[in-house]
Amino acid sequence: MPKKTIQDVPVTGKTVLMRVDFNVPLDDQQRVTDDRRVRMALPSIRSVIERGGRLILMSHLGRPKDAPDPKYSMKPAADKLAELLDGPVQFANDVVGDDARAKAAALNAGEVLVLENLRFYPGEKKGDAAFAQALADMADVYCNDAFGTCHRTDASMVAVPKAMGDKPKVVGFLVEKEIQYLSEAVANPARPFVAILGGAKVSDKIQVIKNLLTICDQVLIGGAMAYTFSLAQGGEVGKSLVEPDKVALAKELLADGQRLVLPVDTHCGDDFSPDCNKVVVPAGEIPADFQGLDIGPQTAERYAQIIQSAKTVVWNGPMGVFEMPPFDAGTRAVAEAVAQSESTSIIGGGDSAAAIEQMGFASRVSHVSTGGGASLEMLEGKKFEAVELLDNK
Repeated sequence: MPKKTIQDVPVTGKTVLMRVDFNVPLDDQQRVTDDRRVRMALPSIRSVIERGGRLILMSHLGRPKDAPDPKYSMKPAADKLAELLDGPVQFANDVVGDDARAKAAALNAGEVLVLENLRFYPGEKKGDAAFAQALADMADVYCNDAFGTCHRTDASMVAVPKAMGDKPKVVGFLVEKEIQYLSEAVANPARPFVAILGGAKVSDKIQVIKNLLTICDQVLIGGAMAYTFSLAQGGEVGKSLVEPDKVALAKELLADGQRLVLPVDTHCGDDFSPDCNKVVVPAGEIPADFQGLDIGPQTAERYAQIIQSAKTVVWNGPMGVFEMPPFDAGTRAVAEAVAQSESTSIIGGGDSAAAIEQMGFASRVSHVSTGGGASLEMLEGKKFEAVELLDNK
């Protein structure tokens, strides 16, 4: 059921409490080094302030230990938002304390207030009802525009909309777009439908692989998880990162037959550094003192050909150590193939989003997800309580 969006509710003269994902990276001087998540929230933010609403933004940043910690303050994100909006943004130095309540009550039409880090309060991770009620009491409308945390049951995601009672509870444009792309890809893909899965661990993506094997035409495997499959086939993996305890599971997935596509060659190094001795070997024939660090050139070419003929592509996880040349070659080849294909292409957040941005192909794909964990769970076919309890159209 499609959810109501922020555009579907009148906000003039009302206070909107919007959960955003401003979990941005900061440098040693507390400056935002990548403002993409703030930029992605701008359409929903502007929808409220341009229609005369009062806007309160809440988010988490990093992993503070349930207590205030200056290095995880939301203030740099609030300053970045002010810069992007080219206008004033107020900041509260608490979340449900005197400063937040006073500043929220004093907001005028078109003004924005950013609250301090939600995770400075134990009530956020615990889904505490009293903490949620204190937040809900500040507003007339709740809006969820934080796709990156939609798979979580934190107070701001679940308990706050519940505490809003009969008041409007809607999605922002970012969450609407994410759900549209990811759920459509799974429910009704144009075919051939190809999934590309990389990253370190099979264990992280077991359910995704299982689910995608039932709906995809082909699932291409890369990254360190390929070595666990290699081990399951009796291959030699040298010093590669593997999960011996997941070999039985890998065998089970391999029994699916033709849909699961594994590397045919591997780019290896005898040390985790760009200056190591390098060798390309057939998959499953990694020398004892080497480790696999990328898919090999034959695999990259084969994967690129499969991607070129696809009508829907979902990619989650790099093919190798993409931050370290020359072991970025496999990920680059896949990124380029996805960018050049005429498919609906969805990049599932996390490292694949970082890779496609870094390699300059982000503008040439259909959608780059803002949530790694959330996009994975959606590809597993899971429902999110944080979205289910919002108002239907």
